[in-house]
Amino acid sequence: MEILGHIFLFGMPGGPEWLIIILFVIIFFGAKKIPELARGLGKGIREFKDATKGVKEEIEEGLNVDESEKKK
Repeated sequence: MEILGHIFLFGMPGGPEWLIIILFVIIFFGAKKIPELARGLGKGIREFKDATKGVKEEIEEGLNVDESEKKK
């Protein structure tokens, strides 16, 4: 637990840090590659949300089946 305290000690990057990160990404990947990376990241996030939603629905269905069997 002490490790998490050290990680969160400094918090999220502020304005100047984000500027440096963005400049590094532009220099490292190039301006033409960034939209492609963003699209891939968006697709990955969408797939993760869909999978999470599917698991949640399966759990809820399982709970509903268990409740209906208990009433019998």
